[in-house]
Amino acid sequence: MDQKVRVRYAPSPTGFLHIGNAQSALFNYLFARHFNGTMVLRIEDTDTKRNVQSGEDSQRENLHWLGIDWDEGPNKPNPKYAPYRQSERSAQGIYHKYIQELLDKGIAYKDYTTEEELQEMRERQRANKEAPHYDGRWYGRSEEEQKAAEAKGLKPTIRFHFPKNHEYQWDDIARGHVSFNSDNLGGDFIIEKSDGMPTYNFAVVVDDHTMDITHVLRGADHISNTPKQMAIYEALGWEHPVFCHIPLIFNPKTRKKLSKRDKDTLQFINEYKKHGYLPEAIFNFIAFLGWSPKGEREIYSKDELIKVYDPERMSKAPAYFDQKKLDWMNAQYIKQMNVDELADRTMELVKEGETEEAQRLQSIPEDELWELLKKTIHVHQRDVNKLLEVIEYAWSYYNVLDEHFNYDQIVDNEDFAKEDVLAVLNGLKDKLVNGDDDLDYSQAIKEVGKETGVKGRNLYFPLNLAFTGSTSAPQIYEIMDIYSRKTDVELLDQMIAAVEA
Repeated sequence: MDQKVRVRYAPSPTGFLHIGNAQSALFNYLFARHFNGTMVLRIEDTDTKRNVQSGEDSQRENLHWLGIDWDEGPNKPNPKYAPYRQSERSAQGIYHKYIQELLDKGIAYKDYTTEEELQEMRERQRANKEAPHYDGRWYGRSEEEQKAAEAKGLKPTIRFHFPKNHEYQWDDIARGHVSFNSDNLGGDFIIEKSDGMPTYNFAVVVDDHTMDITHVLRGADHISNTPKQMAIYEALGWEHPVFCHIPLIFNPKTRKKLSKRDKDTLQFINEYKKHGYLPEAIFNFIAFLGWSPKGEREIYSKDELIKVYDPERMSKAPAYFDQKKLDWMNAQYIKQMNVDELADRTMELVKEGETEEAQRLQSIPEDELWELLKKTIHVHQRDVNKLLEVIEYAWSYYNVLDEHFNYDQIVDNEDFAKEDVLAVLNGLKDKLVNGDDDLDYSQAIKEVGKETGVKGRNLYFPLNLAFTGSTSAPQIYEIMDIYSRKTDVELLDQMIAAVEA
């Protein structure tokens, strides 16, 4: 690109980082890094009623967890562009300066319409089956009329006046050529609220212009805002940035935009974290929501995604959230990772205690827990989708003597002769009780099979049930190694007693 790329991710501090916001942040990040540009973090906090105290911190922490960093922001100020919070920029008068310019040009005007009058206007339009719009009643009103309104105690908003039948158009990276006519945009719109705070559509234009933003990548739900913003660019004589409206994430069941009411899908990045999804996998997965590289390959590291990222391959169609695909992708990352590193990450989840499953493991001494997690991962690394499953398995192994297994699957099954089951259980118990400390459990089971003449399914099903409560289990000798020798013997005794009863 000819110009130095500058992009921005500009969240409102109204809560946790949502997957839709993370998608916008990630594509801005890939764009900036691919083109050796600058990524700016800007906080759009002018909606003071919706802001939450920890909202900004949550955004930063979860972005860092995902592996997304930025070059400028509240914590990395560039004196040329700071401050990076809209509330601070408003306090410095940055927005009002341009509001006044539009007022002086007659492009903006004061509007004293009351909320009751606006409601009456909306009801009348609804009754007449008209599209909702502001009727421009205060445009061109005299200074005397304005003073009379203020004498009644009315505080004005500032509205931007649209020219009639004017086309606002741009070439969107994702959507192609887009055009809106000014007559279909809902009438003159507010650019400054009655409390003196700028509205989103005005503040974002001033911020993007004064921060030299070259490309704006944001969700497709903002596309109706773009012509309003282009009107402001045009009125102030500024060149607008290049726009890219990222496909929205849809729920595949409802075929609608993913909503916070969709309880079958995790919504926030911190939820993925506490369920034991790996940030590398989430990064990879989100990158494919609305974009894809050439070829069929699906597993990419962050550095590889930066290298192959091509904004021209952004999709126009909605991106459907595929939970099975995410679980599969996370499982691939788990399979590729070192056991010690997986144990470290699982230990972090336990210490953070964000789930009931994690909190239960906090009672285990750290050294003992570390060994338990490593052994559990060794057994289940090939079959888990997320680290929360490791935690659940680890607790079941730690708490195994309190599980009270049901042995009816074999006791009441004519396919398993009672004498064979007891021979297998007692044969293995004898080797555990009398064997050396370094007894090879796999070899011991094979010897029991030879000595009893019991093979295959009839050999392994009783052992699976004795040590896991299920006739289907991973390599049973690996699970035996998770327990102490004493626990292995107690589990065999429990089943022997049930079979003999």
